[in-house]
Amino acid sequence: MHSVISSSEDRMKKTIASLKEGFAALRTGRASASLFDKIKVDYYGDKSPLNQVANISVPEARLIVIQPWDKNMITEIEKAVRSSELSLNPSNDGKVIRISIPPLTEERRKELVKTAKNQAEQSRVAIRNIRRDGNDELKKLQKAGELTEDQEAKITEELQKVTDSCIGQINQILEEKEKEIMEV
Repeated sequence: MHSVISSSEDRMKKTIASLKEGFAALRTGRASASLFDKIKVDYYGDKSPLNQVANISVPEARLIVIQPWDKNMITEIEKAVRSSELSLNPSNDGKVIRISIPPLTEERRKELVKTAKNQAEQSRVAIRNIRRDGNDELKKLQKAGELTEDQEAKITEELQKVTDSCIGQINQILEEKEKEIMEV
């Protein structure tokens, strides 16, 4: 495989990984520990990821339990969850924080699907831009005499196959996320 294809494919895979990360943060009606991946807590003056100062578990489909390793962190964690964009209302009993995930309204589901479609489209555009960069690189190599026209055409075709495969993966990931958001 040519280095232009492998470097383009690496970049495309990173784009897909980034989309999956973005989708993990999209709240559905189901409880998920990954909702809290982006939440940082003030841990004795340092901003630390929530999952590094507490255990996050999902004992039921609509319940999340956060158990801080240091009980003094309960109010800080609660504050961080409340001020996040998740719109969740945590409660604690002095030992653990419980967060019940309310079912989403139809309107909110449609908003989330729209957001997911938008993120997926941005990823598809990024994939196409990576393909364009790869094609430009191939043209330069061909002009410099490092590739024949036939080699350039063959590698360009390979790059298109990789692009189509990645766009297919993005569409599949979006379809799954839409189902997850719309299920009641």
